[in-house]
Amino acid sequence: MGYFPSEAFSTPMSQEDGFLAGPWRTPLQMLSEQSYDQHASIHDDATALKLGFKGGTIEGPTHFSQFAPLGEAVFGQDWFVRGCLSVHYRSPVYEGDKVRALMDMPDVSGVATVRMTKADGTEVLSGTASLQGHGTTALSERLLTLPPLVKPVLLHGISVGQKSGRMPAVMGHDQPMGALYPFSLSDKLKRITEPSAWYSDASPFGGAIIPMEMMSVLLGYQGHAEFSARGPSVGLFADQEICLHQGPLFVGEAFEIEREVIALSGSRRTESVWIQTRAFRPGASTPCVRMLLNVATLKESYSRYDTDHAAMYG
Repeated sequence: MGYFPSEAFSTPMSQEDGFLAGPWRTPLQMLSEQSYDQHASIHDDATALKLGFKGGTIEGPTHFSQFAPLGEAVFGQDWFVRGCLSVHYRSPVYEGDKVRALMDMPDVSGVATVRMTKADGTEVLSGTASLQGHGTTALSERLLTLPPLVKPVLLHGISVGQKSGRMPAVMGHDQPMGALYPFSLSDKLKRITEPSAWYSDASPFGGAIIPMEMMSVLLGYQGHAEFSARGPSVGLFADQEICLHQGPLFVGEAFEIEREVIALSGSRRTESVWIQTRAFRPGASTPCVRMLLNVATLKESYSRYDTDHAAMYG
């Protein structure tokens, strides 16, 4: 299988050690004003510094845009219809960091390995790229080996199988996306690492399409309040998978989204809720896109953690 010529992007690409490599990029921070539950997030410098980070982190799905030209090169225009990117975030990226996306050729099952590194060699993320329905994604495998959540405090009362009802969602060019995402698609397109006319003008699919990184914003619209951790506390994206079933998604198109808790897990520092969000075209029973997101909340960010743990479990 060879590479397809890019029609959507002018991104320069090269081959390196068996991988198709994108250029070094310096993504920009757009969530410094983000808030939830009336408090600042990990993307705020002061909040992040208190928790041992070097500053406000750049949101993980920002990096999905750097994989879009590689996805088109490897899978052709099917990438915009059934593309699936599944990653585990390993290291935070700060404004000013240079990062590069890499993707190899698919194996016999149709799955390609992806990774992103910083200029100093630090791995930012790793995972898989594929077309929906082909092979096993990185997070499908990860779900099989999750450490259990034992004696939860932050996620006490949340259980696997909890669902939300369907709620309407739409993303216009200049539409505010709420406190969680204090910017519009138009704002993002001025700073996106891989610009494309298809994101703002007519595409071969018939209209302007939503970039994969902004699908995370659409699917996170109005937040995950029904599955929120006890707080005030600070969470971060630890794992994320976005898979198109019937793409692309169009700017201004109406959707209905629903969420479900599909797993809970824990570590020494975090309690994690794994939420699957699916978007449907109105009245449809088959999703057009789904997102699996592991929101890992830092125990140390909740000031009453030890006190509440003792009260609950002795």
